[in-house]
Amino acid sequence: MASPAALQQPAPRPPSNAAAYDVAIIGAGVVGCAIARSLAIRGWKAIVLEKGGDILEGASKGNSALLHTGFDEPAGGMELKLIKAGCATYRRIHGRMNLPLVETGALVVAWDEEQLGKLAGIAAHAQANGVAVSVLDRAALRRRESMLSERALGAVDVPEEAIIDPWSAPLGYIRQAMMHGAELLTGAEVAGLSRRQGAWRIETGKGEVAARLVVNAAGLFGDRIETLAGRQPGFTIRPRKGQFVVYDKPAHDLAKAIILRVPTERTKGVLITRTVFGNLLLGPTAEDQEDRIHAACEEAVLRRIMAEGEAMLPALAGQTVTATFAALRPATEHRDYVLKADAENGWLTVGGIRSTGLSASLGIGEWAAEQGSIILGEVRPAPPDDDLDWPRMPPISEALPRPYRQAGRSPIVCHCEWVTENEVSAALSGPAPAGTLGGLKRRTRIAMGRCQGFGCTGALARLAPHLVEAGKTDAAA
Repeated sequence: MASPAALQQPAPRPPSNAAAYDVAIIGAGVVGCAIARSLAIRGWKAIVLEKGGDILEGASKGNSALLHTGFDEPAGGMELKLIKAGCATYRRIHGRMNLPLVETGALVVAWDEEQLGKLAGIAAHAQANGVAVSVLDRAALRRRESMLSERALGAVDVPEEAIIDPWSAPLGYIRQAMMHGAELLTGAEVAGLSRRQGAWRIETGKGEVAARLVVNAAGLFGDRIETLAGRQPGFTIRPRKGQFVVYDKPAHDLAKAIILRVPTERTKGVLITRTVFGNLLLGPTAEDQEDRIHAACEEAVLRRIMAEGEAMLPALAGQTVTATFAALRPATEHRDYVLKADAENGWLTVGGIRSTGLSASLGIGEWAAEQGSIILGEVRPAPPDDDLDWPRMPPISEALPRPYRQAGRSPIVCHCEWVTENEVSAALSGPAPAGTLGGLKRRTRIAMGRCQGFGCTGALARLAPHLVEAGKTDAAA
């Protein structure tokens, strides 16, 4: 096996030819990665510019990991259209990429008479959105979810809701984009944008890049990128924090379906869901804040949502909490996504992609590729799936056969999540290697189990010393 030093990748170099790109995509979150995929498979020469040291370093690193049907989205909006398109595409391609899809279904549960009276309307709205649902009475709900509180009075059953791996999917999208000629440049924060002679000149921390078309998929900083380019954003990012609680493996089987609350105008509320990694997840909250970078967990809030969770699922009381985390969503003053195509100036705006971005990302990618192709002057449909190159993603979910179960495997270096040494080594090499300690965790799940890295410290220091040291520096900052 190669030594750790050999597995460390050289820092990405700035492009030597600053005018070589058809498209520059700003932001390597799940949406930016999906857009890169859709453009690259059509043959457009694309580069993704990411200010962080790895993909998914912003809003995309923390979410509920649901594949949403859009059953409760406002009718007629772009968000609904792209959720449905993205969901359908994921279902079509996930097997080719070796990505998990666990068909849990979801239940929108009524906890009082007022909510019970809303179920018929929720079901009618879902059916109008093209999503098959049914209404369950109390007895039918109890047969489905015997561990729910006796307070549960009924539910809308949404059988097509599912859970996926939120980190391997976008990694698969960017890897497929790279297989078709796209480039990824991390540590490339955009410092300036100017348009000259039909091309954008983009000043980054890794040098200047020029492209005929810019796609602004900068997430939490999308409005600032618009302003930096001398444009009127038309939206303001209003970061919305969500806090989550992750329960240990024994809690996984307490709920079979995704347990949702009857939503309000502002939020879908705290939910309970299994994860594809064998845990049970509770959250998120919905808290507006000014800070676009830091998302802190607060003990009082976590205890409140744990109490809410226990009120819905009493058996949660006393279950071990493996981890807590908080993440930001790039909400805006608009209810729908902010999607704009400016053909005259060679610019696509992809803003306000909130919690449904994971589900909608492949649909947004197709929208961006279609609009981008028009702007670039040549309509290029996506090739048939059989004509594409497909990455096979390492299986890190419990829904797929894991390497630790295989004969002749390498030593296990994380016993909480059963991560082998070869899995870590592979994540440090190849296309789009882990560029941060968080990125390595998201690729392998090392140090993400019940001991939160206590038992993995030695292995991490041996296999990825550069990322461990960089992580210490980031934590100190």
